Amino acid sequence: MKSPLKVACLLAGLFTGNLAYAQATQAPAYPLITHDPYFSVWSFSDKLNESTTRHWTGKNQSLLGLIKVDGESYRFMGQMPVPYSTILADGETKPYTCKFTQTKPAEGWEDPGFNDTDWKTGAAPFSDDVTQAKTIWKTRDIWVRRTFIYKRSTPLNKLILKLHHDDDAEVYLNGAKINVSPGANGDLLPADIKGDLKEKLKDGENVLAMHCVNTGGGAWLDAGLDDKLKPAETKGLKEARQTSVLINATQTIYNFTAGKADLQVTFTSPLLMDNLSLLSRPVTYVTYRVKANDDKMHQVSVYFGASADVARNRSSQTIITKKYNTGALNVLKAGTQAQPILQKKGDDLRIDWGYMYVAAPVTAKASQYISNDSQALSSFVSGQKATAVTSGTSVCLNTVIPFGKVGTVPVEKFIEVGYNEIYSVQYFGKDLRPWWNKDGNKSIEGELKQAAADYKSIIKKCIAFDNAMNVKASAAGGLEYARLCAIAYRQAIAAHSLQRSPNGEILFLSKENFSNGSINTVDVTYPSAPLFLAYNPNLLKGMLNGIFYYSESGRFKKPFAAHDLGTYPLANGQTYGEDMPVEESGNMILLTAAIAKAEGNAAYAKKHWATLTTWVGFLVKEGLDPANQLCTDDFAGHLARNANLSVKAINGIAAYAMLANMLGDKATYLKYRAIGKDYVARWMQMANAGDHYSLVFEKPDTWSQKYNLIWDKLLDLDMFPRQVYQSEVKYYLGKQKEYGLPLDSRRTYTKSDWIIWTATLADNAADFKALTDPVYKYATETPSRVPISDWHETTNGKQVGFQARSVVGGYFMKLLQQQWKKK
Repeated sequence: MKSPLKVACLLAGLFTGNLAYAQATQAPAYPLITHDPYFSVWSFSDKLNESTTRHWTGKNQSLLGLIKVDGESYRFMGQMPVPYSTILADGETKPYTCKFTQTKPAEGWEDPGFNDTDWKTGAAPFSDDVTQAKTIWKTRDIWVRRTFIYKRSTPLNKLILKLHHDDDAEVYLNGAKINVSPGANGDLLPADIKGDLKEKLKDGENVLAMHCVNTGGGAWLDAGLDDKLKPAETKGLKEARQTSVLINATQTIYNFTAGKADLQVTFTSPLLMDNLSLLSRPVTYVTYRVKANDDKMHQVSVYFGASADVARNRSSQTIITKKYNTGALNVLKAGTQAQPILQKKGDDLRIDWGYMYVAAPVTAKASQYISNDSQALSSFVSGQKATAVTSGTSVCLNTVIPFGKVGTVPVEKFIEVGYNEIYSVQYFGKDLRPWWNKDGNKSIEGELKQAAADYKSIIKKCIAFDNAMNVKASAAGGLEYARLCAIAYRQAIAAHSLQRSPNGEILFLSKENFSNGSINTVDVTYPSAPLFLAYNPNLLKGMLNGIFYYSESGRFKKPFAAHDLGTYPLANGQTYGEDMPVEESGNMILLTAAIAKAEGNAAYAKKHWATLTTWVGFLVKEGLDPANQLCTDDFAGHLARNANLSVKAINGIAAYAMLANMLGDKATYLKYRAIGKDYVARWMQMANAGDHYSLVFEKPDTWSQKYNLIWDKLLDLDMFPRQVYQSEVKYYLGKQKEYGLPLDSRRTYTKSDWIIWTATLADNAADFKALTDPVYKYATETPSRVPISDWHETTNGKQVGFQARSVVGGYFMKLLQQQWKKK
């Protein structure tokens, strides 16, 4: 096997131009620190100093960067988060009681003078989640009245309603309707307000009244009032001018001009999949490279600040800190005082256990200190010593790196940002450590030390890998396609967590980000798979092992594959409310066959042959003409007679036959191949719509992307005639919108991962490019500034839902196809 460095060298002569331009220069959001669903910090703006850095969920996790050149200070990274002052505490900040009823009240219930003496008294938040609710709410409707006293002491800047609603909510202040919010928002967020809220707040007694309707799923209601303050200005602080940004697979590289110095800042998360110890090590490098831009010498120092929000879910949680030296490193450490290890589950959550670390090699001669947030910038700019902080709710970890006199020869120094989760997931009742410490005999200090010692060699490997991937992706699908792969790489990997199961198997468990928070969802694994098949099939095994175990242990007793293993980070059994029997069974068989193709043997399939046989039996019985059920595109709703789902079942049956053949079982191979061929003939008749094949059998006025066809091509199943591919691709080319091909005839929205799969059906580069270029246009023009969403509107490029999901690993389908084609 050739190393990535050798591959890059061999191909560079042929693709020098591609190598230079395949790096992405624009994205919906920019990865900075990317390791797992909890340790994941991004910039949501094109310029690094244009916004506060955030967790992928959108919550502030502030990283700050300043450079001082000859006494002049310039900000190149982040902004101080907007400060708020509490006027009326929400239930998560400070418990409060109020009046509520779950039966429809009389008219005028929202007015200050309404008589609510017969209403119940309860504490907020109201929810059906017994682990977090102060008052259990399980009815459809709830009405709440909260009476409070406000005494104006200083003028308000901008009064904000913070509201957490699930689902539809309406809010009144002193009888005036101030907000209507449909759906669920997932957290306490500033709400849209009608008019100036300050005018409706009175000195003395006030009433905040709310009505919330639970239309299905979870239930939640909580609110508070804050004053949005003006950000504090740091006197004498200027802005560095960003001149470029490049995104590679493992690095995001920014360039700035700061007065008479040029600064390059590189974030490297070394997610190299051929080295699981390195892949799982939760340490990102932040590298600073400084040089003069005027042929003179200048005195330079660089500041890095990290908010303790990286280590907590809510800004109200108390943080404890520590500053120490390990001999090789100067270290700052922070984590919550409570340390509720694995006590929460859900989607829109940040970690609030374990500890974050900022480490600098002692050779860098950095000075470190811990301050409150308000002093984070001013202390560096002014040179005045900040007040030391050891605990509290306002905490920033500060590191200053002296570069001394710098001229035209670049000077490079780095720091490390790390995280120790201690335990990362719970697997059928057992708490599991992260892979890097799977035996419990390693320390995060040891990982930080080793990362520092290996810095040069790891950076070299990352650059070699990035270059090789850019070349391979450009050769497979063109420059725009290669840029999409660069955007997707770290996002896809960092939506997983790597562990070892109690029986010694690898587990690579995904979180279904900004969807429902499920852990190890099979129909998230399925679209994610191409990336891992291309670079390390063992990681795909880690995505399947838990699902196999769930059935083979007897915990999941149904004759088809489960949908998920629980809600992240608790993998104790399926929590999704409905099965997807044809979908998940087809997914598991196809991905097992793909592992066999990648490895050149069916050993993994043999290990699970009895389970695969049960599942293929279900596909034979139920897969050709599926009953009314959900598929991976569950957001589109239930669908009976789904032609694309039928394709999955047919290919799943054919893949099982392929595996039987690899295992030397000719009789089983012939039996299931014959079934598959029979089903193809019947499928073509039922789905025939003249110039294309329909979304729903025998409804020729419908159409859909048949992305599931791709496995017939990649696995060489030879089930569907090539004219099926050709007619579909030709039809799709006439259905495109500005930002991509719609998913099907029902809506104009799409899934970008499926577009890449569909485009890979094309038998020429021109058609592939025609179908995928609009996806790149979406990635660079979308107004939705989040880690790239895989579900967007093709008419305007806006996110419909989902973000930061692993399914963008599906962008690597064309690269995988080309890789396997050469075998």
